[in-house]
Amino acid sequence: MTWWDGATVYQCYIRSFADGNGDGVGDLIGLRSRLAYLKWLGVDAVWITPFYRSPMVDHGYDVSDPRDADPLFGTLADFDGLVDEAHRLGLRVLIDVIPNHTSDRHPWFQAALAAPVGAPERDRYIWRDPAPDGGPPNNWRSVFGGPAWTLDERSGQFWLHLFAPEQPDLNWRNPEVAADAEATLRFWLDRGVDGFRIDVAHGLFKDARLRDNPEWTGEGVKELWGMEQRHSFDQPEVHDVYRRWRRLVESYGEDRVLLGEVFLWDPARVAAYVREDELHLAFSFMLLGQRWEADNLRRAIEWSAQNSAWALSNHDLPRHATRFGGVVERARAAALLLLGLPGTAVLYQGEELGLEDAEVPEEARQDPIWFRSGGTVTGRDPSRVPLPWAVSRPPAFGFCPDGVSPWLPMPADWGERSVEAQQDDGASILSLYRRALVLRPTLSGPLEWLDSSAAPFAYRRGEVDVLVNVGDAPVPLPAGDVILWSASTPLGLRSTRVLPPDSAVWLHPR
Repeated sequence: MTWWDGATVYQCYIRSFADGNGDGVGDLIGLRSRLAYLKWLGVDAVWITPFYRSPMVDHGYDVSDPRDADPLFGTLADFDGLVDEAHRLGLRVLIDVIPNHTSDRHPWFQAALAAPVGAPERDRYIWRDPAPDGGPPNNWRSVFGGPAWTLDERSGQFWLHLFAPEQPDLNWRNPEVAADAEATLRFWLDRGVDGFRIDVAHGLFKDARLRDNPEWTGEGVKELWGMEQRHSFDQPEVHDVYRRWRRLVESYGEDRVLLGEVFLWDPARVAAYVREDELHLAFSFMLLGQRWEADNLRRAIEWSAQNSAWALSNHDLPRHATRFGGVVERARAAALLLLGLPGTAVLYQGEELGLEDAEVPEEARQDPIWFRSGGTVTGRDPSRVPLPWAVSRPPAFGFCPDGVSPWLPMPADWGERSVEAQQDDGASILSLYRRALVLRPTLSGPLEWLDSSAAPFAYRRGEVDVLVNVGDAPVPLPAGDVILWSASTPLGLRSTRVLPPDSAVWLHPR
């Protein structure tokens, strides 16, 4: 059994976790200062989003040097100290790697811009001549909106970027690219990391002929801006990359883990990445888009691949507390639903506080999606607002020092949601998460669905039943000993033996 089987990983969006140097942006020193909180909460590992050198067009996912820390976040010595402290506390450390693209400020891309057409410096990226009409080489769209091609007027060629123009896609058919990525993995493994979350893990290779993507018919599962991503993502050559990476990380020990962001809606295609000689885990994105409805939730779990890493929220999508209608009791019940599942669970920072998406004024927004869409798509800023730590210290509530404004504005009432406000409150959602994490190791075995009259959504894990009432009316609770309940006022469970709407229990059945 591996350490990640049954583990809980805490996603730290580093810009928004804790500011240690007083500039309004979260950093490595701030994270290290709060590791004791994560240990107290009961998680097993922390996943840190990119802290590498970057112009920050996409807040660190546009990397100019993948083997150094950006001064905005600290130094390599700060990182080493963080890893040492995490390990001292018994926490594993996972970090992001971004193999699909670099920043346009990366020395490689700067060399490509300066080189003539056909030069080897350009072959590290994907360049093509214009189409016969002078436009982009094909119809591919950027994930962030707009065409996936930008014209380099000096050379007359287009470069490919499946995200922002400042994030040119690497050419994984060039062996230099593969060798450099492996050097990056070794660099961080040598510094003691326990594994990697692989950004856009399904995107490295593109169709060799760069054929047009077909329009989405409603039957496909990779829709983006009205287009099926048949030729731009999920090409067969990518699997050889992860076979090499698996051998590389296991040369450091069998306790190193590869966790892929394989953002495909077809579970069979996701499962192809999770094999004995490829990735150890892949995120299940099925739960991330579901409504608070029994059939949808059950289908999302059934459709997910084996060896899934389960998550309800992350830094790229709306928080589930918002997606579930802003009903705090639903957020509490969702915690028991998620943490009852087998395998690895991933918490997104702040969900243990019941945080919803924040209202971010237009003038404060920074997400490239907002700008690339011409202001028609809100983007990801609302789910990235910094974490509140203290009750009465606006405008940052302990995220950064008094008198310093955080990089995104925080709601005026977030002091009431802060760690300080909830930590000693036995009825808080934070206390609920902590109790669930203490009890989670007692759930064992595979998931077994229950056809229960007690709740429209129910499954069994070994000797524990997980019952979630996603309906509008109370339902009777079956015989058994309740070991954990989600409601903030659970007296009805003991007196009337009913499960209220938008609530959940873990119980030992009789």
